[in-house]
Amino acid sequence: MGKRKTTEEKVRILRQADGSATILEVCDEYNISEQTFHRWKKELGLLDVKQAKRLKELEAENRRLKTIVADQMLGMEILQEALEKKL
Repeated sequence: MGKRKTTEEKVRILRQADGSATILEVCDEYNISEQTFHRWKKELGLLDVKQAKRLKELEAENRRLKTIVADQMLGMEILQEALEKKL
C-alpha cells in the first residue's frame, strides 16, 4: 500500500495531467492507479488547491455537525420517553 496523499498533492497531480503529461505517465510517476486518478478527478474536479482544502474542511465540519444533531435527537427521544413514563 502506498502512502496517502494530501489534498494539495492530489490537486497538483491532477493539474500535471491537465498539462503536457498523459494520465498514464502521471499515474506511473506517482505510483497511483488510473482508477485512483479518476476518483480524485471526480472528487476534486477543477478546484485549485485553496478550494480543495476548503472543501475538505467543510466536509469535516459537516460530519461533526451531523454527529451533534444525532446526539441531540437521541437525548430528546430519551427525555420524551421519560416524560411519557411519568405521566
